[in-house]
Amino acid sequence: MSNAEATASPDPTGTGRTGSATHNPEAARLRALLEPSVLANRLYLEDVEINVAGSHRVVHVVVDLPQEETGGVSLDVIADISKVLSDVLDSDPSMDSRPYDLEVSSPGVGRPLTEPRHWHRAKGRMVKVNVIQGESVTGRIQSVDGGGVTIVPEIAVKKGMKPRQGDPVKLPFDRIRSGKVEIEFSHLNEDGLETGHNGPSEEA
Repeated sequence: MSNAEATASPDPTGTGRTGSATHNPEAARLRALLEPSVLANRLYLEDVEINVAGSHRVVHVVVDLPQEETGGVSLDVIADISKVLSDVLDSDPSMDSRPYDLEVSSPGVGRPLTEPRHWHRAKGRMVKVNVIQGESVTGRIQSVDGGGVTIVPEIAVKKGMKPRQGDPVKLPFDRIRSGKVEIEFSHLNEDGLETGHNGPSEEA
């Protein structure tokens, strides 16, 4: 790496900084440049963002697993893809001469569920769904298809009692205002994640 330092870092906001490439021509160019290498490593390129501080730049890349896979992006995968993308950037003839750091991370639990692939990745998770013209629904994602999400709702009971499950509810995507994964410590343990995180965010 001639002028880049590749690091595996978490996305502390959990948002994946989605949409940054849309408003930044250089970020959009880098996304097009990096995406083939990300796909070749069986990953999905979630976002690319460029932060500038004086003569120094930080290129932040967010990668995720394909929607049909479960679990999170491992630290080893983050480290490997960091090296691959750093080599691509170092070989980019259109990059200017300013030094830069490369940060590669995966989405955290706080990322809003805004795209069908996000819902696919969250299958089996407990989520809170803000419904358009209706009450919010909290429950577990049972299935996801092209039309929407099927949720098995959790029905509140008396304090100290285990919540009971209601009948599955199909929520079309056009009725979903927003969604977010709810933290469950049992899932943290099953996925081998550290307590306090419920998403595939890694830190080297």
